[in-house]
Amino acid sequence: MKALTAGEIRGNWATLLSVWNDDDSLDLGRVAAEIDALIGMGVDGIYSNGTAGEFHAQTEDEFDRISACLAEKCHAADVLFQIGVSHMSAQISRERLRRVVRLGPGAVQVILPDWFPLTDGEAVAFLEQMAEVAGGIGLVLYNPPHAKRVLGPEEVGRLAARVPALVGWKTAAGEEAWWSGLRRHVGRLSVFVPGHTLASGMQRGAHGAYSNVACLHPRAAQRWTDQMRTDLAGALELERRIQRFLGGYIQPFITEHGYCNAACDRFLTRLGGWADVGERMRWPYRAIPRAEAERIRPVARDLIPEFFE
Repeated sequence: MKALTAGEIRGNWATLLSVWNDDDSLDLGRVAAEIDALIGMGVDGIYSNGTAGEFHAQTEDEFDRISACLAEKCHAADVLFQIGVSHMSAQISRERLRRVVRLGPGAVQVILPDWFPLTDGEAVAFLEQMAEVAGGIGLVLYNPPHAKRVLGPEEVGRLAARVPALVGWKTAAGEEAWWSGLRRHVGRLSVFVPGHTLASGMQRGAHGAYSNVACLHPRAAQRWTDQMRTDLAGALELERRIQRFLGGYIQPFITEHGYCNAACDRFLTRLGGWADVGERMRWPYRAIPRAEAERIRPVARDLIPEFFE
């Protein structure tokens, strides 16, 4: 697959969740079936080893097996894909990147090393060396709200000016001043916002989402993304209902009960029922109990029926 430019990274990209057996080992068979399901649903692209894929909990052998499986299936089906090479260690992230270059992803996702926050100069040094290793494959900077250093538009604009290989930015976005800063400072990057803000984000200048909403149902998320191009008012109305559901019934698992974000992504997939990803999170993280899905599913069906087939 050829390396993607910023202008080619658009729309609804679905995340690949890792799947764990009861003994905490990787179930690559169920991961492969999940990839097949995503390909069959016609999403704009697939990416691996993000937060929902628990990149932080994989061994290097597991990382290699998941990456190879995704690459093989996406090349065969001519589906766009990205591989996350993120790790809290710069050295491990660089070695992951060395190994996936031969798999030909359209782009790779990276986080800034995350034990001590980097200075501007250190961030440039990290991205420059990753770009050299990538050998022409573009870098997408994944900078979530829980990162040690959360970057704003002006800071990302400076990084993009120094590192031409940077083609995308995954961000939580912000209020109107943030969007104004984006328009001033971040001209050439593909900017991806959280899935549940995609319609209003695209209205303001975003280009897509590495989507938590696609965890609930990838095909429905794709239909919603396509709707934004022809019926933005309708897409915005659906976004309001999505946010009401997530804010009222999913966010409390994080804010009140202390579950991690990846546990909520897995829970959404179990609610949607489109793939067998199991309910198990890898040790030491907790999974949301199965009974909660039975309690919440009727509410979700009533509030956002578009996501239940």
